[in-house]
Amino acid sequence: MYSVNIERIEKDLYELANFGFNPKDKGIYRQGLTDIDMQARRWVMQQFEANGLKTHMDGVGNVCGRLGNPDKPAIIIASHLDSVPAGGMFDGTLGVMAGLECIRVLRENNIEPKHPIEIIGTSEEEGRFGGMLGAQALSGNLNFQWLESARDPKGEYLKDAMQKCGLDIHDALHCRRDPASLKAVLELHIEQGPVLEKQQKTIGVVDGISGVFKWLVKLKGKADHAGTAPMDMRSDAFMGVADFAHEISRIIDEEGTDKSRLTIGRVDLKPGYAHTIPGEAHFTLVGRDMNEEVMQQIANSCGKVLSSIARKHKLRFEYEQMSWLEPKFFSPKLVDLIEQQAKELGYSYMRMPSGAGHDIQFFTDITPTGLIFIPSVGGVSHAPDEWSHWQDVEQGSNLLLATLLEIAQDKVSIDQ
Repeated sequence: MYSVNIERIEKDLYELANFGFNPKDKGIYRQGLTDIDMQARRWVMQQFEANGLKTHMDGVGNVCGRLGNPDKPAIIIASHLDSVPAGGMFDGTLGVMAGLECIRVLRENNIEPKHPIEIIGTSEEEGRFGGMLGAQALSGNLNFQWLESARDPKGEYLKDAMQKCGLDIHDALHCRRDPASLKAVLELHIEQGPVLEKQQKTIGVVDGISGVFKWLVKLKGKADHAGTAPMDMRSDAFMGVADFAHEISRIIDEEGTDKSRLTIGRVDLKPGYAHTIPGEAHFTLVGRDMNEEVMQQIANSCGKVLSSIARKHKLRFEYEQMSWLEPKFFSPKLVDLIEQQAKELGYSYMRMPSGAGHDIQFFTDITPTGLIFIPSVGGVSHAPDEWSHWQDVEQGSNLLLATLLEIAQDKVSIDQ
């Protein structure tokens, strides 16, 4: 049984964390398509080259290192290199560095895989511009209109950010991988939630990724003086938000499942003065579930409840559906293989869905895919105190290696 060298993975992750590290809050600031992000990508390419991989950066900034016959379908191990502002050192980068360590183990043991293996550090996964640019480019889920119009929250256009990094949006549409060139796609990632730790499991064998819808909701009433308008004569938009927030649990109890989620993530009040009753409330509403019919039931119920609350408070209710992503399910054969390898390695595990999106979801329709989770301490991620124990990192990486070897040596059939 072959094993990874955890000391090398640890060293890689600490070195990569230096790109964008802020000593004041201990967070990592490495947003996609920034100068520090490109510095990190060049460093990763150096590590790929030093370990004998044929290396290149594609038209959207994905860094790719390949071992083996270029003419045969490849097994891809992919995850992202960018971070959220004040992010942690494991999110995304774990999957890339663990993939590189798998290559080291193969080369040290003179293992010649029957299929080429490619490690990819994807670009702009954290959605600075509203998508997962690198994975969408690789899987053919981009169009020129979006590339031209996408902007970040500060108003910078994607095309301008790419140009600053020496990239051209026209090249982004040439990054698509032919499905016939893919054998499988694997990703190792931290859970970013508390379930594995609470259940005292080392491994999450992920069977799918939740669907998600995002609404921009507007409740419109009448701004008024906070001191002179009687309570029963107000059209207070914020009261509508507050009432709806209290209904979320009931909506999920009646229409959802244990995998359902509803979140109000941002609320903007207008005019936004301490002594003025809010005349308008704009807020985001994000819903998730593993069943698209359940998602629709939840969305319908939200609309009905918001309409009723608006009437109660003399408000006008409007909403815009910003996005609707259906649930994605991983290859049953590959999920079974990951589970079997976890058993053989003696690791505690559980099957589970992912409530967060990941690069790998864009490949589910074109090739066998599989996702492995390891625990996040306290369920924390996207924060400076994001952490995973090195023992868990080692076991997750060994499971990735074992799964990779089974596929690379044609010991199992995973064809869909």
